[in-house]
Amino acid sequence: MKNRCSWANGNDIYRDYHDKEWGVPLYDDQPLFEAIILDTFQAGLSWIIVLKKRENFRKAFDGFDANKIANYDEKKIEQLIHDKGIIRNQLKIRTCVTNAQHFLRIQKEHGTFSRYIWQFVGGKPLINRRKKLSELPATSKESDTMSKALKEEGFKFVGTTICYAFMQAVGMVNDHMVDCFRYREVSQHS
Repeated sequence: MKNRCSWANGNDIYRDYHDKEWGVPLYDDQPLFEAIILDTFQAGLSWIIVLKKRENFRKAFDGFDANKIANYDEKKIEQLIHDKGIIRNQLKIRTCVTNAQHFLRIQKEHGTFSRYIWQFVGGKPLINRRKKLSELPATSKESDTMSKALKEEGFKFVGTTICYAFMQAVGMVNDHMVDCFRYREVSQHS
């Protein structure tokens, strides 16, 4: 049996996410945008709720195509508000449209969103050496800086806790426990 981070044990969805995705550095704008959208919906909720609905989100939000989402009109927003397959929070749905618009602007200004977002960790993952789940912080100085910058860019639902969760998910920080089989594997991507 593989040793993994304790939060990933006991649930197949968490285990698969942990074993295949969590902490792997992402540099492609499309999956980074998907992560921002999903983290918007995760705010105040358990991540498992979002993971269970992820395929529904992909369908409802046009495969997380930022160009399409940035142009959603009231009819599309109403359709999403009534879509039982996703989290039907009107504020979060509207935020996704706004955040898509800012995402596209940043892409244009910086060449890629990836170049912009990775600056907060100096362009490469921060490798932590945590031994217990209790050592995982909810925020960091980097997530504080990222949150402030994204808010100044006009993004919503990007508090420092959400930013830190985003950083963990997209591999900007390696927060796998040192005794987890993924720790070394993910560190090699750095």
